[in-house]
Amino acid sequence: MSLQTLLVTLSGLDQPGVTRQLFTALDDYPVTVDDIEQLVVRGRLVLSVLLSINAAEDDQLLADLRRAVRLVAAELDMEVATVTGAREDSAHRRDRITVTVLGSPLRPSAIAQVARVIADRGGNIDRIRRIASYPVTAVVFESSGAEVDELRHALTSGVGRIGADIAVQADGLDRRGQHLVVMDVDSTVIQEEVIDLLAEEAGVVEQVSAITERAMAGEMDFTESLRARVALLAGLPESALDTVRSRITLTPGARTLCRTLSNLGYRVCLVSGGFIEVVGHLASDLGVDKVRANTLEVKDGLLTGRVVGEIIDRAGKRRALESFAAEYGIPMRRTIAIGDGANDVDMLKAAGLGVAFNGKAAARAAADTSVSVPYLDSVLYVLGITREEIEEADAITGFSTPAPPV
Repeated sequence: MSLQTLLVTLSGLDQPGVTRQLFTALDDYPVTVDDIEQLVVRGRLVLSVLLSINAAEDDQLLADLRRAVRLVAAELDMEVATVTGAREDSAHRRDRITVTVLGSPLRPSAIAQVARVIADRGGNIDRIRRIASYPVTAVVFESSGAEVDELRHALTSGVGRIGADIAVQADGLDRRGQHLVVMDVDSTVIQEEVIDLLAEEAGVVEQVSAITERAMAGEMDFTESLRARVALLAGLPESALDTVRSRITLTPGARTLCRTLSNLGYRVCLVSGGFIEVVGHLASDLGVDKVRANTLEVKDGLLTGRVVGEIIDRAGKRRALESFAAEYGIPMRRTIAIGDGANDVDMLKAAGLGVAFNGKAAARAAADTSVSVPYLDSVLYVLGITREEIEEADAITGFSTPAPPV
């Protein structure tokens, strides 16, 4: 038995009872509901319904059905459109891609550029919605029809031209389930470099800076440079660690990020090329699940100038990510790594989603996406978490989210 279809679309000011009134009227006719979508934007509603009708029925049925729909629209003071022969659009339900765009501010040109790139690669924009207005404006494009890696390359390689931060992710089953977030500490979760603070306490800032510059120039690897810098701290009283801990400044949004992720069931871990004597206290304060960092050797209340145990270098950070994922039984494709420097490159590449936060060139090149605004909690929007969900998670714990500036 052949069927024909009728697509009914109501639009106008939102009001109670629209859906009920339309479907009550439709129930008087021999039709079935194949698809339905409803969207409310700024108080305006769009409701689309795809109906199947027995093609054996006469044309009078179709005319009566359209008349009934127009009557409902008139009673509700809404516009209505009916299209026969419309097919169910199943393509946009498969191979979905989520493109998140962050701007501070977000310019029309950025939206135009993203839309152009999606269209140029055969993609269709199925929906656009705002998920945050503070501290950045974040919008999500739900699209289909494009290839995710090609679209990601095209959009993220043109970030400077577009003027916004962009994340492109496949919208499949891996968006669900438990996730693991592993973050670098220095210049990511905190604004300082712990080794530099220790150097100030020891009076060896210039010497430590010189070694750091050599490492950045590729003249020394991380492990060699770490040992050389720590050696300069020999004789520093252990009490200096208390001073350094008191001088640490959290990156804006770091506490919100950790709290929200924990409230939503994410596993959150810190991994650092710094020192557990400092990072451990920070991890406890932020309530994260696990932490891994280097260990300073202390004897008789003084730093010896040596580190003990495994060195957490570039490869060590990747191993930490993999170890945390194995411990919690979370597939690597559902891991998120956040970092800023060359020492984070391996874990950014290994993670299911690598995020360069105000990253240096090496980190940006390795990451799947970059966040260039100074608010660490903006990463939540890259993960698809809305501002409303952040506030709802805060309400559960009794925390008061700061209001946006007027």
